[in-house]
Amino acid sequence: MAAAARDMRYHGRQAVNGSLAYDLDYAVRERELRHAGEAPKAREKAKVHTAPKVLVRERQYVSVLAVMSVAAVMALALLVLMNYVQLTLLSAETVELQGQLKELEAENESLTAQYQRMFDMASVKEAAEAAGMAKPSSTQMGRLDMSAGDSAVAYRQKEPGLFGRIFTSLHGGVYAVVEYFD
Repeated sequence: MAAAARDMRYHGRQAVNGSLAYDLDYAVRERELRHAGEAPKAREKAKVHTAPKVLVRERQYVSVLAVMSVAAVMALALLVLMNYVQLTLLSAETVELQGQLKELEAENESLTAQYQRMFDMASVKEAAEAAGMAKPSSTQMGRLDMSAGDSAVAYRQKEPGLFGRIFTSLHGGVYAVVEYFD
């Protein structure tokens, strides 16, 4: 019977029976045909693996570098958050200062208009008359005669003696040293 099974196979690859698709069960059929007349072998008993009742996970160690890098990231995140808080405070302060600027510009315009009204010659004349001021009369005015030439008197100091010059130079040197160290 084994010989008959071997003869059923095609000896050449040129013959095609049916389709040209790949035969995925070819190796299984060939093995069955080779062992067709043999007695079945005793099957080996399947090995059963039992898992322990309690699974204990090994203790994992945390590296110092990982802890330091997490701390650094947290510190940087905190710095970014603090900078955003400062930016928000500065923005609020800027808005407040812009409001004050608008108020001060309006006040400046009103004060400028008031200043220009005060220096109107008619209003100045009215204010002077109201205060009792009047133009000076000819008797109140005096004349200065500049026809005579100018003159000036210069007095000469006495030249200091030898000890005076030494004392003056020592005083200047000591003063320069004290000024240098101050």
